[in-house]
Amino acid sequence: MELLKFVRRRSFLSETVYALLNIALAVAVVVTIYYTGSVGLGIGLVLLSKWRIFAVRPRFWYANLLSNLVDIIVSVSVVILLFTITQAPVTNNQELTLLALGTFLYIVWLLFLKPRSKRVYMVAQAGVALLLGTWALFTITYNVPVSLVVIGMWGIGYSVARHVLSTYDTETYTLFLSLLWGLMLAEIGWVAYHWTIAYSLPLTTSLLIPQVSIISVLAGFLAYKSYDSFYHHQKIRIADIILPLLFSVSVIALLLLLFNRVGTAI
Repeated sequence: MELLKFVRRRSFLSETVYALLNIALAVAVVVTIYYTGSVGLGIGLVLLSKWRIFAVRPRFWYANLLSNLVDIIVSVSVVILLFTITQAPVTNNQELTLLALGTFLYIVWLLFLKPRSKRVYMVAQAGVALLLGTWALFTITYNVPVSLVVIGMWGIGYSVARHVLSTYDTETYTLFLSLLWGLMLAEIGWVAYHWTIAYSLPLTTSLLIPQVSIISVLAGFLAYKSYDSFYHHQKIRIADIILPLLFSVSVIALLLLLFNRVGTAI
């Protein structure tokens, strides 16, 4: 009985320390960006927090890096988007409100979503990485060569696909499908680079959400539902994908046909 009490106290203490460290990381990132105005320092702080990837024998570094790709994408994207907020021409109160909201959502990611390992949470993690990754990428690459955008989109696509596919028992097609989804997202990125529409958000007109981010998430959701149906039934059943298909196609058509004039070109 005493041993059980000791284990429980130790578990509670370790969980408390884990929570405090993650909260401290999120606060340190936003404070660094706010007072230094340096996106590089913020990204460096995030990458420094991933030291545990290399705190093992070198032969495990690659595997650890792959398993942390989604978290790295989300964390770096948060830094870029928070930095964008600080560069926006808004009032001080609006800026602090947006920074506080972004920091809170990052803490939610670190404490509640990232540690989960069930498939539904892993899929949600991949969706967040896909949304924020493409959002941050198109926020900073409006004046860089298209090749960098294509490579960035491929990396995001490969990472999120591998993250989702790793929740299934078979690894036969994981690499191939991850590379294929990366290629598809790279093609979407190439098209979006030449024709980018973005939509304003509340409280700011400078932090715009690109249309390609919404389309990528919808396409990814449909791809996931299709694979899940094939995995369980050895074929893609219409009944499993009809609602996701209608929803995704309807929203994409609405964005392309109706809301293009509402957006602002990046």
